[in-house]
Amino acid sequence: MKSLFDREAYQEIMARIDRLSPETRRLWGKMSVGQMAWHCQFPLKIAIKNEDRGLSGNPLVRWFFKKSLYNDKLWRKNLPTAPGLKATEEKDFETEVIKLKDLVKQCYAIKNRTDWNPHPLFGKLTHRQWGQMEYKHLDHHLRQFGV
Repeated sequence: MKSLFDREAYQEIMARIDRLSPETRRLWGKMSVGQMAWHCQFPLKIAIKNEDRGLSGNPLVRWFFKKSLYNDKLWRKNLPTAPGLKATEEKDFETEVIKLKDLVKQCYAIKNRTDWNPHPLFGKLTHRQWGQMEYKHLDHHLRQFGV
């Protein structure tokens, strides 16, 4: 499983983000490319700043989904999005991509962190699990837009 903390995976994600444009169309789901760039910022903010967007959920759902965060199996299309992470209005592509790339850089910069706060929804994650989860979420949404 790839990790955002690995140099090659980090470079791959940044190159894929660079292939996005305002005209990039989704292959599934409802978000525009600007909304996707906005949405993808929040898991990174959780890792970097321990920012919580009011994430909560059924303990059974958490337990079931947590295992899928850091395994090699691709997430299925059209998974539900936590209400606090849904884009309800259009987002400016250029602004959101700049913010997203900055957060990806910041997340990669903490690749050697040893002390991690619990994830607000999934609880304690290892360093390895954080890196894999961040990669997998970004990969899922970049595949959503064909890059």
